Amino acid sequence: MEQTTRRFLVNESGRKTGVLLSLREYRALLEDLQDLAIIAERKGEPSQPFDVVKKKLERKWRDTSSK
Repeated sequence: MEQTTRRFLVNESGRKTGVLLSLREYRALLEDLQDLAIIAERKGEPSQPFDVVKKKLERKWRDTSSK
């Protein structure tokens, strides 16, 4: 995420109580949170090495494109 200058909301004594983000930053944070939620949900699922998945997808693509 690109770093921009953030503006803070402060109370009467100068204590920071909030932050203003651009819509781009806000949407990026929401997307990151959604990704993390999906990762947490799938934590116990079995995984496969990238090379294995890649080969399966290549085979599937070849089979589909030759029809």
